[in-house]
Amino acid sequence: MIPILILAAGQSSRMGGRDKLLEDVGGEPLLRKQVRMACGTGHPVFVALPANAGARRTAIADLAAQPLGVAEAKEGLSGTMRGAVRQLPDAPAFMLILGDLVALETSDLLAVIGTRERHPDNIIWRGATQDGAPGHPIIFDRSVRPDFANLRGDDGGKGLIGPLKDRTCLVRLPQNRARFDLDTPEEWDAWRGVNR
Repeated sequence: MIPILILAAGQSSRMGGRDKLLEDVGGEPLLRKQVRMACGTGHPVFVALPANAGARRTAIADLAAQPLGVAEAKEGLSGTMRGAVRQLPDAPAFMLILGDLVALETSDLLAVIGTRERHPDNIIWRGATQDGAPGHPIIFDRSVRPDFANLRGDDGGKGLIGPLKDRTCLVRLPQNRARFDLDTPEEWDAWRGVNR
């Protein structure tokens, strides 16, 4: 089994006081949708949350996912990844997903998991857009896990992933699902205008 870690400790700083992870998507909060999506794979699901995440915790309280409080979340994405990966159970590999990728589906996660099984000589397996731009989800081999302890700043794992490009297998997913997020109220309004 591969632990799936949903990174959901961001501040929604561009949302004008709204929490994008609680925005309505098909009648439920985005974070709840993301957790259900991950649970649909049959793999264990963990959710990285900041200290003040009461509403986010409530949104997923009845789902089969384990919340992980991450004090390092105030440092940014790298801090969240460092603090959350440290809490994951030992496993041959683990998957990371950004919590705000609204278009991802369970089938996308399973596609990347299946690619790891078919291409075991890589150490990173990563979702990409239809035209090959790298995105999420990302599976890391356990051999990469110690490197997460050194992450700093707000660029996530770019510094970690970059040197391993030659050992990364990209998995093209439909359309722009691997990278499509909504960061502002205007982007949410425009998306809802198309997806009513």
